[in-house]
Parts: sequence; structure tokens; C-alpha cells
Amino acid sequence: MNIMPGLRLLWILCLSLMMVSCAIETREPAKKEPAKVEKIIISEQAQQQFDEALKLLDEKHYEQAVNILNQLVKEESRFAAPFVNLGMAYKRMGDPEKAEENLRRAVDIDLGNAQANNELGMLYRKQGRFADARKAYENALADHPDYLPALQNLGVLCDLYMGDLECALNQYEKYLDIEDNKNIKIWITDLKRRM
Repeated sequence: MNIMPGLRLLWILCLSLMMVSCAIETREPAKKEPAKVEKIIISEQAQQQFDEALKLLDEKHYEQAVNILNQLVKEESRFAAPFVNLGMAYKRMGDPEKAEENLRRAVDIDLGNAQANNELGMLYRKQGRFADARKAYENALADHPDYLPALQNLGVLCDLYMGDLECALNQYEKYLDIEDNKNIKIWITDLKRRM
């Protein structure tokens, strides 16, 4: 090819630009940074109310704790924790309807809340609502597969209430993978004998 030197330089420059633009177009898109979790701040007063309610629950002053928690959730209802504690308090006070109502509100706020789902599962099991109990335990374990109370409770539910021995064995073995427990070992031995 017989091209004048000036045109040859221009031709090389154009080819170079085309190659660079192709390289830019075929390059992988930049990875997006993970979404930042917005930290929600609560007032100091709300935190103090919550801490006081927890102290009262520990001391088994359920009615006083319920009064504080009910006031708290009227002012601040973005968090699952006060509803979980209300549910547990009502359960201990012998009011399963209010216990379920508050635990369901906690799960509506945070579907994967392990403690709320575990408490719901225990409540449902006591009411004979075994399918609902199983679903609640499974919800707890979906986001928190190492949550020992739900592993144990799902195992017991499957074993003693639903007759699903494979499910029970699976839960008990997962439990032992996380933590050694003499009772769980005994249950596994008994379960394998019955299988």
C-alpha cells in the first residue's frame, strides 16, 4: 500500500483510536458497590425505655414491662425488638392472642428475625398448629441457620409432633455440628433406633 507519510500517520492514529474504543466497549462494566445499610437512630429516651423494659422482663415484672413497651411502640414502631419482647411478655402472662399479634408484627418488620419466629413456632406448637410452627422455625433458620433454639425446636416438632423423623435427624445433626450437646446425642441415638 503506497500512502503518503502524513496520511499513513493519520491512518495509524485512526486505527489506534478504533482499537481503544473497541477495548472500552468490551470491557466489563464497573462493579456496583454494595448498597449501604442505613443506620436508624432512635432517641436516647426510647433506648432508656427499652432498657428499662428489658430489666423489668428479667425481674418478671411483666405488666410493668408491657406498659413501657406499649408506650414505646406507639412512639417508635420501626424495630422488631419491642414487639418480640411484648410477645414474650404476653405469652408469659397467659395471653396467647396478644403474644401472637405482637410476634407477627415483629415478623412483619423483619421476616428473618430468628427470635420472633422461634417464639411464634413455640406458640403455634402449643396451640397444635404444627404446620405454622414448622414454617416459623424454617423462617428463623433461613437467615440464621445456626440459631440453636430454632434447630432444636424444629427437631422436636418434626420428631414428636409431626412424625417426620428425617427432618428431626437433620435438625439434630445440624445442631451438633455447631455445638456439642449430650441430650441431642441421646435423641439422635433414639431417633436412629426408631428409624
